Amino acid sequence: MEERAWVQRPDRQMRFRVRCSSVERDWRGFEAYVYEATDGYSDAFFSWHSISMHVGRPVLVTSRCDGAHVHRLQVPGDLKVVPAGHSRIWEIAAPTSKLVVDIAPWFVCEIAQAMGLPGTVTISPELHLNDKRIERIGWALVDELEEGDPLGRLYAESLGTALVAHLLRRSAPVTRPMRVTGLPKRRLQRVVEYVREHLSQDLSLHELAGIAGLSSSHFKVQFRESTGVPVHQYVIAARVDHALDLLIRTSLPVSEIALRAGFSNQSHLSRHLRRMHGVTPAALRREAQ
Repeated sequence: MEERAWVQRPDRQMRFRVRCSSVERDWRGFEAYVYEATDGYSDAFFSWHSISMHVGRPVLVTSRCDGAHVHRLQVPGDLKVVPAGHSRIWEIAAPTSKLVVDIAPWFVCEIAQAMGLPGTVTISPELHLNDKRIERIGWALVDELEEGDPLGRLYAESLGTALVAHLLRRSAPVTRPMRVTGLPKRRLQRVVEYVREHLSQDLSLHELAGIAGLSSSHFKVQFRESTGVPVHQYVIAARVDHALDLLIRTSLPVSEIALRAGFSNQSHLSRHLRRMHGVTPAALRREAQ
């Protein structure tokens, strides 16, 4: 395919507006944001690994990175991967929206080491990628960014860890899968007790993995093997149980109970209480009287 000429006039520079971002959420090792872009041309050098997913209406895109050249219609769910240290230039024919996940190189190295992968494993540029697993993680991140009551840092960091682990598996040599084992009982008990004692805090995956003495990627898998649920779901259930106890035993305002149990506000607690037990805080208190 013959490469087209790039329209690099100043009046054709693409303009961006960030719709939502994780910058102030303290996600460890990566950031994510959804932006809206005008039509036009743009170029950038990437110091972090960048995974972008098309989330807007279909649009014709021309893109070049590391010698690869793509000119095609992009639709929601289409992905691009630009590794750290690479430049990319691109042009879109109409306004659209994107999810971008920027991942720190040290975070990728940390997860690769925890997975037992060789240090030579690298992430390659891909200007058009269809990967249903990455796409599902991408849409989950969009929901987390745009949700009025987000599930929180623990959930987001689990998604980020899963994204990096999958990218590395795609790039690494094929090996026999390792047998997954659960956490030893003492380690699991330490984590469970720590969660109960710190429910009001914004717990992170890295923090809980440290209590277990494991890397985040190993802890995430072994915790699920031991409990049958992902770590973020376990923490949410523990928070709901604590809130139930406070609602029944005390006369504290529901807003205060929500904060003590680790929810961002009263509506956040109410949503999870209805989802897990089919009851609102007010109805639960009436039944308990």
